[in-house]
Amino acid sequence: MQKKFELGITTFADVMPDPHTGITISHAERIRQVVDEIVLADELGLDFYGVGEHHRADFAASAPAIILAAAAGKTKHITLGTAVSVLSTTDPIRLYQEFATIDAISHGRSELLVGRGGFTESFPLFGYELSQYEKLFDEHLDLLLQARDNEFVTWQGQTRSGIRHLGIYPRTEKPLSISMALGGSRSTIIKAGKKGLPAVLAVLGGRLPDFAQYGQLYRDTAVQSGHDPGKMKFSVHAHGFVLSDGKEAEETFFPYIAYYRSSLMSGRGLPPYSRYDYDGGRSPEGAIFVGGPQEVADKILLLRKHLGIDRFFIQMPVATMPHDLVLKAIKAYATEVAPRVRAGIQNK
Repeated sequence: MQKKFELGITTFADVMPDPHTGITISHAERIRQVVDEIVLADELGLDFYGVGEHHRADFAASAPAIILAAAAGKTKHITLGTAVSVLSTTDPIRLYQEFATIDAISHGRSELLVGRGGFTESFPLFGYELSQYEKLFDEHLDLLLQARDNEFVTWQGQTRSGIRHLGIYPRTEKPLSISMALGGSRSTIIKAGKKGLPAVLAVLGGRLPDFAQYGQLYRDTAVQSGHDPGKMKFSVHAHGFVLSDGKEAEETFFPYIAYYRSSLMSGRGLPPYSRYDYDGGRSPEGAIFVGGPQEVADKILLLRKHLGIDRFFIQMPVATMPHDLVLKAIKAYATEVAPRVRAGIQNK
């Protein structure tokens, strides 16, 4: 039986000046907005909503588990996840406990998406050494999976104190769903495939067909490691924005993504984000999913064709957009894009 193709939304709870007015909303207001957005996504039948962990002034979601717990009691169907949890600088036992609790509140609708994150602020903030970047992630992932699979854990590593036959509570009614975020590193893709973990690939630039190699590498590694690829999920996360009027979406979104990418990339020595960059990204094979419902649906179907994905997550909003506009975009995505994608899959 064919897997259900899932569609979701992710956010970092951005708190940035509006490029038109210069006004910056409070962290508190943005967090409340995110809960409202999750509730709407649930009501409209979307499959997943992910909140990403960051520790910067321009993002409000430093504690995604609490935001998701707030949404868990207000929603009925949608899977509530992270996008991502920075596992390298988080105690894996505590993380398991938090999401086991969300799983209980939501009747089994939690998903923990773990990764190394795109920023390093959490290392000095929580007292971790950046020189242990890889080792911290590997050891914390191992311990997290031990906690998922065993009520009593015995574990020894080099980055934290060992555990000797200690109970981890609360337990979930079924194994906690844990996925792994991929940033395009082949070694990380191989790691996810070897462990048999569902994977989410961030596609933030380039041509969509060029990413086919990543999906194939993931599935080949999983098969070689003895895992059933039919039981695994391979997903893509990308920036985008959709409205019923494609031209309105295109023109509305540019100032926000330009501000977002220029402000975040300037610290990495990259030039400002231009209209040329944007127009390339929104081309038929570009990696920005912006426009009308058919344009966005066609791109999602193109991704599925080349990468064999099971899920697609759109990061929306990018930067801090007016809340009513975000709600309008969520409605267009759920009621106009999703039916086109599912019809396109059924007709092939």
